[in-house]
Amino acid sequence: MARNDGQQDSAEKKGRLAQVKQTYQMAKRSDRWIGWISLGYMLGVLAVAAGVGLLLQPIWLWLIIGLPMAMLVGAIIFGRRAERAAYSQIEGQPGAAAAALNTLRKGWDVSPMIGANRYQDVVHRAVGRPGIVLIGEGEVPNRVGNLLAQEKKRHARVAPETPVVEILVGRGEGQVPLPRLTRKLNKLPKNIRPAEVTELRQRLRALGTQPVGIPKGPLPKGAKLPKGGGPMPGR
Repeated sequence: MARNDGQQDSAEKKGRLAQVKQTYQMAKRSDRWIGWISLGYMLGVLAVAAGVGLLLQPIWLWLIIGLPMAMLVGAIIFGRRAERAAYSQIEGQPGAAAAALNTLRKGWDVSPMIGANRYQDVVHRAVGRPGIVLIGEGEVPNRVGNLLAQEKKRHARVAPETPVVEILVGRGEGQVPLPRLTRKLNKLPKNIRPAEVTELRQRLRALGTQPVGIPKGPLPKGAKLPKGGGPMPGR
């Protein structure tokens, strides 16, 4: 039994290392200094720990204390830069917002590409405590706005009492940049109770989708967004 547990732990460690390696290779395509910068932060924390150790003694104790702190700081820096690198590789591509929405934490139910048109403008839906959130993306803001308005009317027929929030992804005025999309959703006010969210999800299942011109393959090969803000083990 103990041997099986040991083999399982070893397999999990190999899996985590493979995940980190894959994330590093992906991020390095657009951030070639990610490894050196993360390492630099780690060495900086160790240098501070060594300096404190020289003053307060014993230095070896402070190095032991500083090592896990250095690894934590390095992991945080690596995760943030890897996330930015992933966003930079998919931003502007049809369906990129769906990849970002898939990194939302518990409490959200995401339905990608519920509406689209022949110009490859798309609308995604996220359902949570704020209500119904419709996220539109496309090259022409006015055209995407019209698609969002159509979807809002369609959803209002099914859930007339539920607040509907419209978000347009982009870099223009009044738009939400892709890297800030999930942060925007998580900051929305909570308008409905958890029990109402469950009921709302069931009602929306009957609504279906508008599959006109839905684009395929929005992500470049190997471009995956780290969940939970980084590639370190977590969810």
